[in-house]
Amino acid sequence: MIKKERILDNMSNIKISTLKSMLQHSDNFTIENEEFLLSIEQELGEKLQLAELEDYDCDLKLIFIQTGGSEGLFLKNIDKIKEPYYLLTSGGNNSLAASLEIMTYLRLNNKKGEIIHGNIKYLASRIRTLTQIEYAKKKLKESRLGVLGKPSDWLIASVPNYNQVKEKLGIDLIDIPLKELESRVKEISFLPSVNYADNAFDKEEVKKAEMVYQALEGIVKDYQLNGLTLRCFDILTSIKSTGCLGLAKLNDKGITATCEGDIMTMLSMYIISMLTKKPTFQANPSLIDVEKNEIVFAHCTIPFSMVDSYRFDTHFESGIGVAIKGELKLGRVTIFRLSADLKKYTIMSGIILQNMSEKNLCRTQIKVKVDMNLQELLINPSGNHHIICYGDEEKLIKEFFENINK
Repeated sequence: MIKKERILDNMSNIKISTLKSMLQHSDNFTIENEEFLLSIEQELGEKLQLAELEDYDCDLKLIFIQTGGSEGLFLKNIDKIKEPYYLLTSGGNNSLAASLEIMTYLRLNNKKGEIIHGNIKYLASRIRTLTQIEYAKKKLKESRLGVLGKPSDWLIASVPNYNQVKEKLGIDLIDIPLKELESRVKEISFLPSVNYADNAFDKEEVKKAEMVYQALEGIVKDYQLNGLTLRCFDILTSIKSTGCLGLAKLNDKGITATCEGDIMTMLSMYIISMLTKKPTFQANPSLIDVEKNEIVFAHCTIPFSMVDSYRFDTHFESGIGVAIKGELKLGRVTIFRLSADLKKYTIMSGIILQNMSEKNLCRTQIKVKVDMNLQELLINPSGNHHIICYGDEEKLIKEFFENINK
């Protein structure tokens, strides 16, 4: 059994600025507010950093409305405060009343925001969710994703409008000729020694797959990419190897990497990775049992960090190169796919029931029982490949899209 840790920082950067009026406060005003914030930090497991109003160098910015009478002070400083406006309040010292007045003003002026108020457990949960959403939105706007070779010919419903992707998600899509990869592979003269759990597989094939990985890593660095999708079937003939190992290793490094030049899978995977900071599995829905609400998913690459064990095999469709036959842990998963028009998506929660080893499917195979009526998927799909991550992230993903669609 081998587990590799994915290089992703799970700590958040949350900053908080305070507003309070000069009106009469409770005798223990300072202590009450310090205890309130400390309780949130303890439940959240994160520090709230005090910051100036104009300081937005963070994942999430909270405006702590401490007292009634803060409305005018908020309005006076509104040029320093950015949308969306997240108003934190304990409710003490008429702070909730002030927050309601401020939020009403913002809504009347078509501004986005929310009052964050409730018990400590709810506050921590809500702050965590908003941090994930705001972090993802910020990262998307800074991101460059590469399309290495055009999408595979069979992906007739998976090519978005690049301008719409930029406008809605903030992501730049960068076209890169496939010959860039091919020439880089030919130039590789040295490979570092790498140990894998499967030492019995053809060493020459593993070496060629490692060369593909090294070339992909170089492209990511030189083009300053946050991720890529590879038209991998073409390299079966040009390089006589596969991208399965290379894509798996990139994903383990936190670099989104998908197969077949599938741009929508890449976008779906990148969004989920930025939201959850979890590795994901790109897979084909291969078999569906509508009566049992079960789907079999299969593909020839998966991040090593998602599997309890693995072995190498040949690529299913071609019988050459290196593919990964992984064994996933059983339990809750979320399945997601964004459509090419960016207007709809498919999302399902489910449970992995078993790992499978069917001869007529791609190498890594799982059977999942989902909470959705699968007839809907057969009638109104969002595309072929789906993205799978551990845990129940359906609510978070839905709120993210509600947020960016407002």
